[in-house]
Amino acid sequence: MASTEGNSVTRTEQRTVSGIWDLAPYPVIVADQVGAVAMVNPAAVCLLGDVLPGTRMEEAVPDWLARAHQETLVHAGLPTQSSQDAAALRSVSGRISAQSFEAHPTWGQDGNVVWWLVDDTDRRLAEEALAAERERTMFLAEASNVLLASLNTDRCMRATARLASEYLADVAVVVAPASGQKLPVAHAAPGQDVTRTLVAADAAQVPGLSEALQGFPPVPSRWIDPAALPDWVLPEDFTGTIGSVVVTPLPGHGVPAGALILLRGTAQSGFTENEEVFARLFAARAGAALSAARLYAEQNDITQTLMRDLLPPRLHRVNGVEFAGAYQPAGDRERVGGDFYDVHPGSTDSEASLVILGDVCGKGLDAAVLTGKIRNTMQALMPMAEDHERMLQLLNGALLNSHHTRFATMVMASVRRTKNQVRLRLTSAGHPAPLLVRTDGSVEEIRTRGTLVGALPHIEAKSVEAVLLPGETCLLYTDGITEARGGPLGDEMFGEERLKRALSQCADMPGEAVVEHIQMLAAQWLRSGRHDDMAVVAITAPRTTHLSAVNGHTRGRYTA
Repeated sequence: MASTEGNSVTRTEQRTVSGIWDLAPYPVIVADQVGAVAMVNPAAVCLLGDVLPGTRMEEAVPDWLARAHQETLVHAGLPTQSSQDAAALRSVSGRISAQSFEAHPTWGQDGNVVWWLVDDTDRRLAEEALAAERERTMFLAEASNVLLASLNTDRCMRATARLASEYLADVAVVVAPASGQKLPVAHAAPGQDVTRTLVAADAAQVPGLSEALQGFPPVPSRWIDPAALPDWVLPEDFTGTIGSVVVTPLPGHGVPAGALILLRGTAQSGFTENEEVFARLFAARAGAALSAARLYAEQNDITQTLMRDLLPPRLHRVNGVEFAGAYQPAGDRERVGGDFYDVHPGSTDSEASLVILGDVCGKGLDAAVLTGKIRNTMQALMPMAEDHERMLQLLNGALLNSHHTRFATMVMASVRRTKNQVRLRLTSAGHPAPLLVRTDGSVEEIRTRGTLVGALPHIEAKSVEAVLLPGETCLLYTDGITEARGGPLGDEMFGEERLKRALSQCADMPGEAVVEHIQMLAAQWLRSGRHDDMAVVAITAPRTTHLSAVNGHTRGRYTA
């Protein structure tokens, strides 16, 4: 009777426990110590199918959960109360069909283990999406740093192709706008060097490429047949089979910077819509970098072209007279400034060459622009080179009528070789007086004077003639030399007297040596101090004989 009552209580308790499991919001599996299913709730039956009590765990549940149950029993030891309390039951996770679950174990009656299955599919998807987004953000940040690190178009194309091949596709192809009849192309594949080629091909051969090169939105990848791609799209050593293609524009600053072609082999899945959107995000950064590099290259070409006209010319022997010059701008990073010089050779040996040296008020690029205008104006006035005053008056009028408010000082020298002498006619327009160094080391100041140009409606100028014997030099210079501050205390001007003493040491020296000597002394005086633009021109009568024998361009024979 007692036994019957005990069994009745046990069944009642079991019905009560079973009812509790039925109310649980999660699938619940109760497994015993020998690895068999003791009980399941309806939620678990819906998830796993018709699982009957007594079924082995490895037959009823996925492998990852069956293994977890065995490991839990092994680590728990004997199912005593103390072992149950001390055992650290570890949660596990895995997939059941298309869903992801976390299985949390707890101790049940008689040493059984109750497995609570919690669906964490949405959380895991969110975590995976967040991790993917972080990875993409890191890639875009790295790509931006790499792409913007160089303003060289070729390196930027290579970097774009390499980054795209490492992260976005098996093969990446960057196509720049056509150069003549050819397309500049960069191919990249992981683990291989990027190759740059010019391809004589029609962009229309690749669906969407012509539109991408014009900046139109990309064609969906599902519309592109990989089998129809021309051979030039693939790298030469590529042996795989293309399964999917993406073509997207590389947007630039106002004009397209090119197009990006992404290729995946048949071993991988095709491009998803999300991946195509991400490819466009990368393309936007790459396009901006390529456009910046191309704009920089264009501006650099323009700058170099303009700079050639602004830089002082290299001087040499003209019509039997030695000319040497040097120019040093005020700023270490500048190449042009407000000082300038030019030598306009006479059309024949008997005609005078015209030397012009000047100094525009100010320094830097603004002053250099005005020097360019002055030099061009003087070039246009060469037909009246014999009339210095008239040339200065016309130049003065041109400067007064321009938008510039700067003025300039100038010195002009008409230079003609007569036998072994060089005859000079010098005219100053507010400029420091030219200096002559004779063969005995004496230095003479040519007292020509005049008003500066570009400031007053009318100017006056006085010309002075001089003669150079073989070995003698006339030095034209700007006040950047004499006003250079330096010396022992760093605040003393170089001055005219110090310049004359330096020039007296240049007796019977070639013109280039005279210029180098003056430059060296000025640099030593300045040390690392600031200075204005400095320009020097030396006109030297060479120690040569018959001009006709040397054609005015070589030294000829030395005479005592």
